[in-house]
Amino acid sequence: MTAITTKATTPGLASRAIDRLLSIKPLANWIKQQARNMMIRRAEKIGVPWRQNVQTLRSQDWESELKKVENKQLTYPEYYLTSFHAYDRGNLSWQAAMEVESAAYAVHAKIWPEAGAKGDPKLRQTYHDVLAEQISIQPENILDLGCSVGMSTFALQNLYPQAKMTGVDLSPYFLAVAQYNSRQRNTDINWVHAAAESTGLPDASFDLVSACLMFHELPQLPSKEIFAEARRLLRPGGYFTIMDMNPKSEAFKKIKPIFFTLLKSTEPYLNEYLTLDVEQSLIEAGFEQPIVIPNSPRHRTVIAKALG
Repeated sequence: MTAITTKATTPGLASRAIDRLLSIKPLANWIKQQARNMMIRRAEKIGVPWRQNVQTLRSQDWESELKKVENKQLTYPEYYLTSFHAYDRGNLSWQAAMEVESAAYAVHAKIWPEAGAKGDPKLRQTYHDVLAEQISIQPENILDLGCSVGMSTFALQNLYPQAKMTGVDLSPYFLAVAQYNSRQRNTDINWVHAAAESTGLPDASFDLVSACLMFHELPQLPSKEIFAEARRLLRPGGYFTIMDMNPKSEAFKKIKPIFFTLLKSTEPYLNEYLTLDVEQSLIEAGFEQPIVIPNSPRHRTVIAKALG
């Protein structure tokens, strides 16, 4: 795999035109609904029973699960209290938590031709292949930032079965589902309800901090704060790894305007992600020069080693 640069880009005319369209609220709401409907249709076309999965999850006692993970003292950052992924309450809802796994299969079905439902696990495997190739340690303590319902956490656990796993997320609904999922798998994972930029976890307590498909959902300021938090949490010589969209990829550059519009309608901070200089920000946070490697036609892996 060939290393690439993450130097920031400036949104073009088409992107700015889409922003103007999305500033019209009734139109934006209609576009978001179209994006959601497209995801449901795609999921069920590739054999992922979106609506059936939600119905199955709804039968559980979620309020008791929520009480076990929710930090009622937590103050949510303002950027999180907005619409994400066509949900008015963003990630702070049961609907989002119950649909996110099916949505991941739908979104990643088109990365490789004919990948279908295998696209999502293949994407995560390519990320882990890069980690196995580039990371020289066997981590004993791993932190998964923005762990959602645990898909990335369980995948990391499979890669490093000897490690103690911790997952952090701002959504108690996602964490409740993650806790349920870990019980179904009979795995012991520490789920923490906190912001990734202020986890409250002890200094220098992890060998590997991972953030999978999280930063495209963040403004630049909290992204940089998360880089600093990851450095605080890492032991000297530990690694901070990121897997996310690759704005430099040919697939991303060639995305059709209609699909870019649907994407931006559900990702309110996409412009900030596209213009973030990830490498320089990581260096400023206390990491060595990062390595950036494409791991799919649309994604990149960033590996940053903590300075000693």
